[in-house]
Amino acid sequence: MLFWAGSACGSSSASTSATARIWWIVAPRPHPRCDFAPAPNLFTMLELDFIPVPGATQAEAVGRIKSLTLPLNHEPCDRSASNRPANRVYWRVEGSLLNLSVVRPIAFFTWRGQSFLERCVRRGLVLLMAVLRPFFYAVDRVMATRVVHTVLWGVSRDRMDLLGEEYFLYHLKPRLKSAGLQALKQVMDSGAEVVLVSQGLDHVMRPLAQHLGVKWLLANRLDLRDGIATGRLLSPVIRPRGLFARITGSDPNGRKDAAELARNLDLAPELLAQSVFAARREQRALTHPVVLFDGQPQEEELSVRKSFAGKHVLLVGFTGFIGKVWLANTLADLPDIGKIYLLIRRQKSNPAVRRFEKVMDESPVFDKLEEQYGAEFARFVAARVEVVEGDVTEPMLGLDANVAERLQRSLDVVINSSGLTDFNPDLRDALAVNVDATANMLDFIRGSDHAGLVHLSTCYVAGQRDGRISETLRRDYTPARVAGFNAEKEWQALHARVAEAETLAESPEITEELRREALGREHAARGLQGAALENQIRKNRIRWLRTYITEVGMARARELGWPNTYTFTKSLAESLIATRGAGLPVAIVRPAIVETSIAKPFLGWNEGINTSASLSYLLGTYFRQLPTNERKRLDIVPVDSVCQGMTLIAAAVMERRHDAMYQLATSVSNPCDMRRSIELTGLAHRKHYRALEGIEHWLRLHFDTIPVSKQRYQRLSAPAQRTMVRTIQKIMAPLPLKKTPLARTERSLERLEKLIVLFEPFILNNEHDFVAGNVEKLNRLLPEEEWEAFGYDARSLDWWEYWINIHIPALRRWTYPLIEGRPLEARPSRNFRLSPTDDESKSREPNGDAQTLQTGTGPSWQYS
Repeated sequence: MLFWAGSACGSSSASTSATARIWWIVAPRPHPRCDFAPAPNLFTMLELDFIPVPGATQAEAVGRIKSLTLPLNHEPCDRSASNRPANRVYWRVEGSLLNLSVVRPIAFFTWRGQSFLERCVRRGLVLLMAVLRPFFYAVDRVMATRVVHTVLWGVSRDRMDLLGEEYFLYHLKPRLKSAGLQALKQVMDSGAEVVLVSQGLDHVMRPLAQHLGVKWLLANRLDLRDGIATGRLLSPVIRPRGLFARITGSDPNGRKDAAELARNLDLAPELLAQSVFAARREQRALTHPVVLFDGQPQEEELSVRKSFAGKHVLLVGFTGFIGKVWLANTLADLPDIGKIYLLIRRQKSNPAVRRFEKVMDESPVFDKLEEQYGAEFARFVAARVEVVEGDVTEPMLGLDANVAERLQRSLDVVINSSGLTDFNPDLRDALAVNVDATANMLDFIRGSDHAGLVHLSTCYVAGQRDGRISETLRRDYTPARVAGFNAEKEWQALHARVAEAETLAESPEITEELRREALGREHAARGLQGAALENQIRKNRIRWLRTYITEVGMARARELGWPNTYTFTKSLAESLIATRGAGLPVAIVRPAIVETSIAKPFLGWNEGINTSASLSYLLGTYFRQLPTNERKRLDIVPVDSVCQGMTLIAAAVMERRHDAMYQLATSVSNPCDMRRSIELTGLAHRKHYRALEGIEHWLRLHFDTIPVSKQRYQRLSAPAQRTMVRTIQKIMAPLPLKKTPLARTERSLERLEKLIVLFEPFILNNEHDFVAGNVEKLNRLLPEEEWEAFGYDARSLDWWEYWINIHIPALRRWTYPLIEGRPLEARPSRNFRLSPTDDESKSREPNGDAQTLQTGTGPSWQYS
């Protein structure tokens, strides 16, 4: 249904383009992952304000706009509105189960604010309210209750939810009354739907209800705006029972008559039932429209299982974080796939197959597959996986000629998830892995019969710019908008700079400088001569060249508008695809910051030290002030969501129904800004430390990191502290000390400063909003039965649940030990062998009669 609400801007029926204000009314329909259908009279109204539709008249412009969206104004997965209990028993918590006051939970919340100043101010207000409350209580109990809760103005829902759990677990749960619990259990066993009624906040009552198995609540709730409490209680207000309630109202039977309860709350009986809400924590799934302006929408279904059935896929980057998860999920979800070839690079005497078997032996990613197939696990994998040895940095991917020819005939799609993700690596490595490998891959695809390519890049190729980042492949792109920039020429120029640096490293001037450095070293290097001296000069030359070339890459990246060499070289690769990949079936996939899984291969899998791991670890120490832009969105996406998106896009590529660019991100569809990210990280650490004993954990419990400006960070945090340390060292320098005082502290502060500088593009600079509309268009084409396995769903992600109960615990298990230099938890080896028999194993040896199979990516090449 369309409504025309305005006239065209300077156009007529014969004009070549139309611009109009259009309202698109969309009838709601059920979400494919949930069986809740909204009322048939609900509609979504979307205003498309002055949208240009090229090459169309006004009438054609209206007709060509198609909406591919779910409704905006219902919650697909919230059934509480339609399924409230009919056979209700209202049960008052105070008296029967607990002796709960109004002030104590509020005081608990206010004394655990994020900043020290906030805690002091709120403590003073709580004391003031404690003094004034009896007077307010004598006048009006409802008003008194409202006034007391105003102290919580400005506290986030995230903090109150976690503190509510903590307050129940450590303060209320030990004080539950056994007689009341027994009486409540009898009522629940009778089949009645119990509604807990309490003057406490819902943040405290929800953990109680979940502990008791109660599904419904009637409790006080604060008004929230953008997840922050306004200090105003929503109606109805559950007021305290009375002055002598603790003496006269301690009956274990908390059953309350509905009519009497409605009178006490000043509600009509029918409104009482509508005030009941679900005890589970509510999370509203965000929905936004996806509008097509050009062309017609694709209505034919896209079945991933049919697209992959019997197909041959080459995966490059198996040893990385994404590669392993994609393989495990694909083997589990697509057992009818024809063959998956893994391109793995040989490491010295360690052949590709051995590296593959080592990963299969040690990685927990494949545990569920092993449980599913048991003794047949190796046979199941061997029937579907073939390891080929090669190197993507070489022409034809470093494959044997016969293997390359066979793959070019049989492959249907190549998934390139390899990449060097160090932010500022040696420029030689970055060029070889991120750019040269892409050019080699395009040549390989062009020489194949029908293979397509899914190439993983990163959202942060956008560089140092602000605003909405569209899914558009731009040729010769630079964030600084450098006129005349040519990616091909830049690529060649960088290789020339590398060659010049290598020549310079061998020059007499640099050699003499390195010689003086070697002779001037203290300890073992002093007095070197002959072969030992030459060996030290050689080591110094390698170090000097690496540092020099790394700085060349960093300087050029910043000059063109990228924050680091990683994003610079990844963007160059995209430009090569735009030019050299013209006419080829290629789709670029840009993930944001890839993090912990939410379901597959299992809940809470992470690997390696990536972006949020270092920062979250820092926020779990005594570090207090993080320089950041509170409004900036930290764009994190779970690894299994990325893998599902990759599989869906690969199916579209094989069916030739793909777009050129896909972004897998959450900053638009389900945003989580830096203010919330920092607070959630602190709350997750608090939950961990609260469960431990000892003064160290108690102290860390009270140190929450707060977002501050760059100026305050420099004035009060690590830079200022390092200046103080240096001042102390200067004062102590004349003293005859064996060691420089506070040297270790200075090194720690220096490392901290470098870490902050490294991550400033992600936490402080540039407000990026990455659009992820193309993958959602593919989502709509999925058959309903495939949505669970292959749908990309970032909208329904509950950041509170993800951050506190999934992501930070996963980092603490899989990543923090690496940061601290500790080994990961020991696990038994599964003794996996790709070919179980001796005769078959001979075919894997380089000198065997059978064909040698070979790889491309190192174990540290993963996406973050």
